[in-house]
Amino acid sequence: MRLQSMRESRHTLLLVDDEPANLQVLRHTLQNDYRLLFAKDGNRALELIRDDKPSLVLLDIMMPGMSGYEVCEALKADESTVDIPVIFITALTDASNEEKGLNVGAIDYISKPFNPGIVRARVRNHLKLAQAEALRQTRLDLMRRLGMAAEFKDPTTGQHIMRMSYYAHAVARAAGYGEIAAEEIFNAAPLHDVGKIGVPDEILKKPSGLTEDEWVVMRQHPSIGAQIIGEHTDGVLKMAYHIALSHHEKWDGTGYPQGLKGDEIPHAAHIVALADVFDALTSERPYKKAWPLDETFAYIREQGGKHFSPELIEIFLRARPEIERIYALWTDNPHG
Repeated sequence: MRLQSMRESRHTLLLVDDEPANLQVLRHTLQNDYRLLFAKDGNRALELIRDDKPSLVLLDIMMPGMSGYEVCEALKADESTVDIPVIFITALTDASNEEKGLNVGAIDYISKPFNPGIVRARVRNHLKLAQAEALRQTRLDLMRRLGMAAEFKDPTTGQHIMRMSYYAHAVARAAGYGEIAAEEIFNAAPLHDVGKIGVPDEILKKPSGLTEDEWVVMRQHPSIGAQIIGEHTDGVLKMAYHIALSHHEKWDGTGYPQGLKGDEIPHAAHIVALADVFDALTSERPYKKAWPLDETFAYIREQGGKHFSPELIEIFLRARPEIERIYALWTDNPHG
């Protein structure tokens, strides 16, 4: 029973080659570590992939009917199979063939005759990379859902999380962030208000103005959010921690919870704060109408040196075309 369970938990590989001898060599190379499927042509390979969703495909290029290139292109064009890694294993050794293979979506290219140990190592390494990417995507999805949990405490905010995350990404790119760093801001931004989970509903959902005592409680949500996320040494969660803790700080030092001033404020948190304010102003709430875009941009400009860095304000204004495009795509205001 235990042996059967172990076999069922093994990764499934699809081996595709029109030469039975080649499939036999691959079978001997990989059968001890993986569950194997076999196909001798591209059409059969696509059928098996649709039915069985293998963890990885080892694919010959020169086959009757569909070539390996065409099989790979078909996989990458299908949303249900686009993430399945493909390794070409072929007798075509020319650099142009390898370049084409990588361009159509393969993650690796192995020339025949191959060394069995190298094939095993590359398959193992690519499966680890695929697992790491799947884990990363799962963590990002959980982060977004945690951010949504905070928004459920305040159901009037509509598409707020998506809009402000896209605004923050656009401003980060305009500020010179590379795509990876800007993507981290995009993924961390949804957790900016996660601390609202710890604010009592009678305060968070109060339709009228808050008393001073109630504001004391409300102003605790950045610290609560930072506690929920926890401190991390690097990555998206480290950024999310600083964003949650510092997105209500102001350039002139009048913000909360720490009263940070100027460059003491983490730059990513400052970007998210600006995106958050812009979205709050341009969105309709039970207690206010949505501000027109021109009026909102004018107000943001006035906040240079007060709420926000003058430099960041200029960057934001330069990004206005992209900001307006995001607004139009995600707005809750049909007449916005």
